[in-house]
Amino acid sequence: MPEEGEQMHVEQQSTAGKWILVILAILFVAGSVYGYVTTQQHVQKLTTDLSTSQAQVAELQKRVQSSEAQEETIAQKLGMTKKELMERAAALQAQQKADESRLAQQEKESKEQFGQVTGEVAGVKTDVGGVKTDVASTKADLEATKGKLQSTIGDLGVQSGLIARNHDEVEELKRLGERDIFEFTLTTKTKSPQHIGPIQMTLRRADPKHNTYTLTVIADDKSIEKKDKTVEEPVQFYVHGARAPDEIVVFDISKGQAKGYLSTPKSDAEAPPSTPPAQ
Repeated sequence: MPEEGEQMHVEQQSTAGKWILVILAILFVAGSVYGYVTTQQHVQKLTTDLSTSQAQVAELQKRVQSSEAQEETIAQKLGMTKKELMERAAALQAQQKADESRLAQQEKESKEQFGQVTGEVAGVKTDVGGVKTDVASTKADLEATKGKLQSTIGDLGVQSGLIARNHDEVEELKRLGERDIFEFTLTTKTKSPQHIGPIQMTLRRADPKHNTYTLTVIADDKSIEKKDKTVEEPVQFYVHGARAPDEIVVFDISKGQAKGYLSTPKSDAEAPPSTPPAQ
């Protein structure tokens, strides 16, 4: 009996061992199948990626060949080799960079010049302000000059212009610019008429004791005698076409000499000098 139990125990162990071997074999086969399938999938993916890469490489080669063909075609049309075309392209790029640099410099200089012009404009504004001040000052001076100079009635009974009593006041009259002023010095020694502005005059007599004088005025080919006139008296006469009279003012008399000035309206100064009448 014991021998049969031992035999059954040995058989059970042998059966269990077989099953373990079978399970291990199944696991090995399953692992091998899984590995094979996975490997095949990986190989297939690598094959697909390789095909895609080969297509991309082919496309790049095609583009490069097309680009080279275009370069050669352009070079042929321009009568240049491919190397010359590349050198020309490099030269054009260098020229473009130089032009960009020059334009940037010009823009910088323009901005600097604009700033300078702005400063000059500001300076001009300052100058204009100064001119306005000068004009206002000059106007005030002229008004003061008019206040110093006097007006009176002339020998024809016409209201005269402003009267100067010396050389400095004659200069003030000239500065006013209201009439044309011609300063003169006449002497009795000069027998021929003297041209004074648009007329001629001859001093006939000068009496410093009584401050009187006599002279002859030649205007519009007419001779007018002004006799025994006094110092600072406006001696008036009309010329052809004038609305206001010409005026002679003598402010200094010495022996044989008279100093003064001729005052004429602006238009009279343009008339040609009169000629003395025939004797």
